[in-house]
Amino acid sequence: SSGSASVLTHSSSGNSLKRPDTTESLNSSMSNGTSDADLFDSHDDRDDDGEAGSVEEHKSVIMHLLSQVRLGMDLTKVVLPTFILERRSLLEMYADFFAHPDLFVSISDQKDPRDRMVQVVKWYLSAFHAGRRGSVAKKPYNPILGEIFQCHWTLPNDAEESTVSSLSLSLSLSLHELVSEGPVPWVSKNSVTFVAEQVSHHPPISAFYAECFNKKIQFNAHIWTKSKFLGMSIGVHNIGQGKCVIVWILAFFLRKNDPVKAVSLVWSTMSTTSSPSPMAMEGKSILTVPWVELGGECNINCSKTGYSANIVFHTKPFYGGKKHRITAEIFSPNDKKAFCSIEGEWNGIMYAKYATGENTIFVDTKKLPIIKKKVRKLEDQNEYESRCLWKDVTFNLKIRDIDAATEAKHRLEERQRAEARERKEKEIQWETRLFHEDGECWVYDEPLLKRLGAVKH
Repeated sequence: SSGSASVLTHSSSGNSLKRPDTTESLNSSMSNGTSDADLFDSHDDRDDDGEAGSVEEHKSVIMHLLSQVRLGMDLTKVVLPTFILERRSLLEMYADFFAHPDLFVSISDQKDPRDRMVQVVKWYLSAFHAGRRGSVAKKPYNPILGEIFQCHWTLPNDAEESTVSSLSLSLSLSLHELVSEGPVPWVSKNSVTFVAEQVSHHPPISAFYAECFNKKIQFNAHIWTKSKFLGMSIGVHNIGQGKCVIVWILAFFLRKNDPVKAVSLVWSTMSTTSSPSPMAMEGKSILTVPWVELGGECNINCSKTGYSANIVFHTKPFYGGKKHRITAEIFSPNDKKAFCSIEGEWNGIMYAKYATGENTIFVDTKKLPIIKKKVRKLEDQNEYESRCLWKDVTFNLKIRDIDAATEAKHRLEERQRAEARERKEKEIQWETRLFHEDGECWVYDEPLLKRLGAVKH
């Protein structure tokens, strides 16, 4: 197995992840004419329709699994068959929220708070289709405690200046142009960078953070996943909160003690007992070819300006109705009537109707180009990074050796259990790598807001 005991016995000394030696090696590679493909992993895990066959082939295994579960049963401790796994970690799946980095950074371009909230909703609604392009619903790997995933995106039309791997900049790019203190310190300040960490195993909580230094925007979130058996489907409840902060420098030159002002927008995906969990993902029709739908409600609020939005993901009725439908409303401060109403499909076209009478296409996901994330090659990754940890499982799933994939997965999970027992016996408390707990939230240790010496107003 590609895992290591050090993954599960991390202490505070492991913070060297923020300062990997990769920057020096990347600069060296560039000067020797190394191409972008040589620096970054070309692996792009997208299951094709051929994967549907594997579900049909293993229907007897599914029937055996169904015989062991009860309606409403928590599936956290149920071992699901390996063949239904998607070839990537849940941490990497969260990165797909930023598959349209241009829409994300455009939030900070909007100086009017009304336009800014509209752009937030536009980015949010465009964030789901990229992670679910396959026709078959599959389950990503459950991240192990301490697992990390890092990546970055080159902004469209900025390829020549947004990443350290660009050959045209290999001679002129200097270290001060890199985000050396950021989550991915070997890329330039014009990239969108992302890092995620599995900060808790029971309950399973993932924390992730993204930023674009040049656009002065950051996003921090944590999600707790909970799975339940619903009869003919499996429901995955995503419970947590995300916060987007835009930092503005209000003068060309700030005096030493002048604060950098910021505005933040917070949205919560907290589930309640009276309604379905927002972002609840259900694998439908598990006896045939399963598919995914989203259901629930999400609220977005800006405490500074008072603008807000409400988004509802509608599940398909048993009889009739459409799949993947969403409705949304955006409100001005203190207004009970929305100035913008949105409806459509989250993986299709969404239309907006404004109070002024204007009707327009709000988001057309079919025409949005998905920007591929860039991840270091496996040989350059640390042993606790997602693709390195799960490489044996991924390889065997790809060649459809289910037995070998199951064995590799078992070795990794068994080592995690053994080292958890060892920590308990030695009374060693687990310490996270890049995030810390702040009340009920998990916050990135060195966000852009902190590094700029900013304070919120």
